[in-house]
Amino acid sequence: MKAILHTRYGPPDELELQEVEKPAPRQDQVLIRIRASTVTSSDCNVRNATFVPGLIALPWRLQSGWKKPRNHRLGMDLAGEIEAVGKDVRRYRVGDQVIGSAEPALGAYAEYLCLPETGPLTKKPENLSWEQAACLPLAGITALYFIRDQGKVQAGQQVLIHGASGAIGTFAVQLARLYGAEVTAVCSAANVDMVRALGADRVIDYTKEDVTRATGSYDVILDAVNRLPYSRCRTLLKKQGLYLTTLPTPETLLHMLFAPLVGAKRVKNGTKPANAEDLVFLAELAEGGKLRSVIDRAYPLEQTAEAFKYVEQGHKKGSVVIAVALGNQASSV
Repeated sequence: MKAILHTRYGPPDELELQEVEKPAPRQDQVLIRIRASTVTSSDCNVRNATFVPGLIALPWRLQSGWKKPRNHRLGMDLAGEIEAVGKDVRRYRVGDQVIGSAEPALGAYAEYLCLPETGPLTKKPENLSWEQAACLPLAGITALYFIRDQGKVQAGQQVLIHGASGAIGTFAVQLARLYGAEVTAVCSAANVDMVRALGADRVIDYTKEDVTRATGSYDVILDAVNRLPYSRCRTLLKKQGLYLTTLPTPETLLHMLFAPLVGAKRVKNGTKPANAEDLVFLAELAEGGKLRSVIDRAYPLEQTAEAFKYVEQGHKKGSVVIAVALGNQASSV
């Protein structure tokens, strides 16, 4: 089978399309023929090993490989069809269409992958294309984690989402609205109409307005792209407001420790592993028409390096998809 491998840390051109052995499922696993995956900022960070804050860079590199990656596979999100099942599998059958995450072992940039049936996996919403479905796992679970679990967003609250047009941001806008918040979204002029269509009550074009000087105060601020540090936006928070960010920079870690000591405002960060429970929740929302994926563009597996280059420009709208093997299903892009 074909798979994308990275044998060294570095730029996208280091990625290689190679023929590798097709996996066989163990007794508790399913073999998935992958139809689509995505390229996210997290995938870029794993590929070039630049995302780890200095405080934990050493243990991370010792675990993952100091000079070159121990794991040569990449790709987290996936949507595909089950081709074979292990003898102990009970939840799924051959032919089931599923979405899932290849975390932590990775490997979704390939034609086939085995996952445990109890892992981060669920049935694909029937109303979504392969490409739309592949967008749900990482970005959807991350947005849900910050809006529902960390932010505990409630009806009537004021929520500001910075980076609202990205993969996490587009889901965060929709989820915050579903929980009843009034949402202010920050994005560029090109994405204002799209973000408003997702449910944002107010949209700030950061190319024309400095969000840190905006009027209003917020119960929750989510920086979904790590470009609005707490030090720049803390005056926008209400007295007991909460600042959330997706990347644990050293500055963020310091504010997490000291912000509660000088007032009631809080700073939080963190990640949540992909899990079946959240995937089921997101899939049900999508199937009910309450949550939709935004796709910027799609690339074939052979052009995965080009997809990485595009994502690293930092201006994608929603998700960038890798169309591994779409079969007879029409592309949504």
